[in-house]
Amino acid sequence: MSDKTYNGWSNYATWRINLEIFDDFPVGDLDGADDAEVDIYAISKQVQDYAENCIFSGHDSNAPKYCNFIEDYARAFLSDVNWYEIAKHLVNDYIAENQDETN
Repeated sequence: MSDKTYNGWSNYATWRINLEIFDDFPVGDLDGADDAEVDIYAISKQVQDYAENCIFSGHDSNAPKYCNFIEDYARAFLSDVNWYEIAKHLVNDYIAENQDETN
């Protein structure tokens, strides 16, 4: 079995989506990010919805057939993303930044 990790992330898709979409992302705007017991799974679903909205918000369902082909590739790429890993990274960074500000 080959190692599919990439730049410290579980795979290339996770690294790339985190880099392109979630760099400087306002984690505090997510529901539950400030809770004492953060639900990483719930945050991961919000993160996934946000990324999909960013990527597909301008998609026209009446576009030429090749556009559907491109969307299929994009969705296949997104299916490889470890959303939980991104959410955990974002929340951990957010907590660390807020602890630094209070100290």
